[in-house]
Amino acid sequence: GGFGLVGPPGGVGAAGSAGGGGGGVEGSLEHSMMQRVPVASDRDSLSSNLAALNQSLANMPQAHDRERTKQYSPRNPYPTPNVYYNAPGPSPVFEDPAIYEHFHTDTLFFIFYYMQGTYQQYLAARELKKQSWRFHKKYKTWFQRHEEPKITTDEYEQGTYVYFDYQGTYESKSGWCQRIKYEFTFEYEYLEDELVV
Repeated sequence: GGFGLVGPPGGVGAAGSAGGGGGGVEGSLEHSMMQRVPVASDRDSLSSNLAALNQSLANMPQAHDRERTKQYSPRNPYPTPNVYYNAPGPSPVFEDPAIYEHFHTDTLFFIFYYMQGTYQQYLAARELKKQSWRFHKKYKTWFQRHEEPKITTDEYEQGTYVYFDYQGTYESKSGWCQRIKYEFTFEYEYLEDELVV
């Protein structure tokens, strides 16, 4: 027997094997040859794969890609006055606790969130507590009762609160403002109560 023409799987080859895919060696050879002959769609697929490989090769990482980038150094640096480098911190005016009574609430929030770990943060927190704001340790933000709580227990209170949103959300596209939270449960275990006013 000869190899004949290659046809569809299980089809008729020139060797005369019909229907059941041929038998014995001739059928397996015929099937093997069909897998090796590319058709038009395979050629398109091969050419697109080859194009993708060539594009990938053109953009292959180079040895210098692992090197760290150098720090920018200006060609004509402008001398910065030393007063900017040697600033000791906030003005001594901010050391006086009495001045915090005159600050707007937003200013107190700014000092609290942007001067962390300083005496000024402590003074801002103290003044916020004097104004009936309470810090929630879990949410890391300040809450104030909007009205008397509807439910009060030894573990929590529930009601309407005003809270300071220092971060904002994607949906609201804003932050750094006061918002109202209805039916909020303020658990006392998260209440910061170490600061004495």
